[in-house]
Amino acid sequence: MRAYLVDTLAVGFFILEWAAYAVTLEHSAYGRNSLSARMHVYREVWIRRMLDREARMLDMQIMASLQNGTAFFASTSLLAVGGALALLRSTNEALDVLRALPIDISPSPALWEIKCVGLILIFVYAFFKFAWAYRLFNYVAILLGSMPPVSERDTPQAEAHVVRTTRVFESAGRHFNRGQRAFFFALGYLGWFVSPWVLFVTTAAVVIVSWRRQFASKAWRAMGS
Repeated sequence: MRAYLVDTLAVGFFILEWAAYAVTLEHSAYGRNSLSARMHVYREVWIRRMLDREARMLDMQIMASLQNGTAFFASTSLLAVGGALALLRSTNEALDVLRALPIDISPSPALWEIKCVGLILIFVYAFFKFAWAYRLFNYVAILLGSMPPVSERDTPQAEAHVVRTTRVFESAGRHFNRGQRAFFFALGYLGWFVSPWVLFVTTAAVVIVSWRRQFASKAWRAMGS
């Protein structure tokens, strides 16, 4: 019973850290200085500069690359779900392997299956985020295609279109970031398959690495210069 309490605390710590990091990044004044927030400024810059270009093939090529990258992650999420389902079906074989290790770290079959289900849920969440981001990038491509011509760039309609496109673009980027964040935390979640104590460490490591990339990396400093 005591061991299960440690597992419960470790999973609670994992969920709390994920939620706290996401809320801080997306819904706080501190998060408005993140790398993602700084990049959003350039989304609007890009859209506004499109109004000054007659030829916009380059812009559509950039959009295609964003869509392809998002589609890759969505496909990878499905593969990860399949792998986690296979792990769930192979509970006995996996536990036999763990029991053969010099240090017995094998959990009960029920706890192993709970761990596998949790991993599946994380990758399912990631898939929905990437799939929706892909759909939103499609919408952005349509909005780019309907961008007013250069001759109308100073009209209220052009300004409204820029604002509309930027908001959809920002939403697409936000959902893509959430999907990637799920991937990062899934790596931390794997620590639970070893031990709940390892889950504490791997969760903290994911938060530290993710925070550093958003608020202390060379890319963040470059975007602030």
